[in-house]
Parts: sequence; C-alpha cells; structure tokens
Amino acid sequence: MDGRLNDLSAIPDATAKDIETLLAVLARGARRIERVEMSFGTVWVKRYGTERPVFWSWAQNALALLFRKPFLRPSPQLDRKAMVDREVRRIAAFAAAGLPVPRVLYRSGSALVLSDAGPTIGAQLGVLKSADPADHDDLLVACAADLGALHAKRLCHGRPHPRDLFLEGGRVGYMDFEEEPEAVMPLPTAQARDLWLLFLQLVPSALEGETTAGRALSAWMESAPGDAFAELCLLVAFLAKFLWLTRLIGRVHMGSDLRRFLAATRYLSQVLLPPRAADASKAGKDD
Repeated sequence: MDGRLNDLSAIPDATAKDIETLLAVLARGARRIERVEMSFGTVWVKRYGTERPVFWSWAQNALALLFRKPFLRPSPQLDRKAMVDREVRRIAAFAAAGLPVPRVLYRSGSALVLSDAGPTIGAQLGVLKSADPADHDDLLVACAADLGALHAKRLCHGRPHPRDLFLEGGRVGYMDFEEEPEAVMPLPTAQARDLWLLFLQLVPSALEGETTAGRALSAWMESAPGDAFAELCLLVAFLAKFLWLTRLIGRVHMGSDLRRFLAATRYLSQVLLPPRAADASKAGKDD
C-alpha cells in the first residue's frame, strides 16, 4: 500500500486550509458519505462500519445454505479497517485493468477520501429520460456492454447499480467497491449475479422495454466469458421458480424492489430458459 495515503498533506494540490477542512470533517463523523468542497475541487469522505449488519445478510446466508446456491451468499462481513482495505484493494485492481475509478486521496482506519468522479450514470439517466429517450436507452446498453468487458478481464463489481457507475471519456467507470462476491462464490457465479443485478435496474427503466433489454443482453454477451453466461442461465432458472410467489405477494403489496425482481427475472427467463420454462413465466405475466 502507498504510505502517502495515510498523509493528508500528500493530497495533490491540497492547501493548508484544505487539510484543516478535511481534518474537521473526518473528526466530526456526521454522515457515512459526505461531499466536501476543496480549493482544487470536490472530494468525498466515505466512512465504514457506521451501519449495523442487517437482517438480510443473515437471511441470505441461511437461504444459500438451504438451497445450496452460492450466488445467494452476501459478501463477507468485515471490521472497519478490513472494509477500508478491501475498497482500496479493489479500486487498485480495477485501475490496474485500465478501468476508470475514483482516486484514493487519503485513508485512515475507518474512512477514505476519494476524488470526485462527476455525475453518476443514474443521475444522467434521470436527465435523459425526458430530454433524449434514445440516448437514455443507449446509455443503459453501454452499461451492459462495459460490464461484459469488465467480466472479460476476470473481474466483477458486486453491485453495478447506475448510481455506482459514471462516465469518463465515453467509458463506464466504477465506484463503491463495498461488495466482493467472488470471495464467497466462484467468479463466473459472481459475474452472472452482476448481470442480473444490473438488469434489476435496466429492465424496468428501459423506455423501449424488452427491445432495449435484448440489446443490452446481446452487448454483455459479446464480451462476457462463456462460463459466466452458463451461470446466468442457472441463476435465472432457479429464480424463475419463485416468480409465482412474488406475483402472489405483489397482489397484496407491489413494492419497487419486487417490481424490479419480477420485470428482470421474467424477461431473462423468457430469453434464456427452454421453451417450457419460458412459457410458464410468460403465462404468469398476465395473471
């Protein structure tokens, strides 16, 4: 690890006033993620260990054991320092592979100071939705294409949500490396999970619906490893078995998470699974 990351005065272009401001922000510990304006631009302070482990992590482990499905396992629960170490290490790995990532400007035992990557793709999609619908869906397809290229480099992100992606020189960049699914499951399984998680956001938000979803899936498949595609088919085949249950729950309360699960899993099951399974999924669409 670069020893200069432990020295605030080593931050490029930082003035004495900047260092004083950062010291105050780091000591205050107000929020988990905090935007700070410096003389040279915006930086982000990210704190770790501020949230208690949620019930869902325990439930995921229980389900993974019950069904013997590695893709259900959550990333390892770590202490603050180990969480910082993990994010710094994963940022370095992505940078070494030539992928756009924020720069780590400073680290402590429980926090990072990161460079600003500009507007997230999630924010850009919000603008394009009404300003330029065609570009909106093209950007969704670009996310899938770049995710496939990422997987071809034998990497995975763990949570490729549009709010954790950005554009740099026309390329998709990645941030928020809190997940490390490849630590608890085979890499192809983690990559398949990446694609499914992206489609949870992509399918419901695509303005051209399944046309855009089909373009996005094809774009991912152009670069993605064959073993990741095989794992995706297995993942979708398992999840498709529970579509009937989520529809039943949805009749009582159709929350946004449930709606995304239904839209993405139903679409992927229709295009990836054998006709009999796909027809069963499609039949439920009109329930």
